[in-house]
Amino acid sequence: MSDETLRTARATTVVIPLSGAKAETGEREIAVEVGVEVSFGGVPFAVMMLTPADLEDFGVGFSLTEGIVARAEEVRRVTVTEGERGFGVAVEVAPDRMHTLLARRRSMSGRTGCGVCGIEDLDALERAQPVGGAGAFAPVRIDAIARALAELPERQVLSRATGATHAAAFADREGAIQLVREDVGRHNALDKLVGAILRNGLEPADGFVVVTSRCSFEMVEKAASLGARLIVAISAPTSFAIERARSLGVALVAIARRDTVTVFHGAEAIAYPA
Repeated sequence: MSDETLRTARATTVVIPLSGAKAETGEREIAVEVGVEVSFGGVPFAVMMLTPADLEDFGVGFSLTEGIVARAEEVRRVTVTEGERGFGVAVEVAPDRMHTLLARRRSMSGRTGCGVCGIEDLDALERAQPVGGAGAFAPVRIDAIARALAELPERQVLSRATGATHAAAFADREGAIQLVREDVGRHNALDKLVGAILRNGLEPADGFVVVTSRCSFEMVEKAASLGARLIVAISAPTSFAIERARSLGVALVAIARRDTVTVFHGAEAIAYPA
């Protein structure tokens, strides 16, 4: 399998104009996202979510930036393997570095959402359970999604002040924004929103989630954990995000722009011109 094959995949899409014009089906290139289990001396250390190319380089760079080694020559070998659930990057380091690593062994939380908190092996990667049956969620009108996308920027107070934060919002079925939470981390913003929805006693099926970031698989997992049936993302999804949306029964709309949105899964959850 070539590096180019590993970097991208193709997804069937429905592009829906927000003007109400006719939707068009097609295909789009998407970035591949897979779990990569990093181990040192045979001891699992972290699961990181990566585009599976240049993994030997990743093994060396990760070892240095995480403080496992101080110099590149302390990495003795990097071995990359592919399994049913993802890839393995086995790193062998100098004996004194391995001793230090074992003394402070911990679960790794990936920077800027590149890793999975508290997970050391690939078997624990998928956490959320499928949400309710198809009959439990009436379609959301495309004009409601358009309204939420138009309202959200004005509600991003911290982003307007700093230009450095993501937002996660909950909109009702008419597209009116009910709650917004912001954070420098996109996952953190969504976790805050989930907490706010629960604390305010809102019903996830009575609306939909909007995030201002790309949609990696964790964003779908978090939405499904909440019980949300529809997530709308400003940027594109990854291959694993689409796979998890299918498995969990979450409609996934992404590349949400002023004129169009693109449905990657669950077009039946959107009411739009056929």
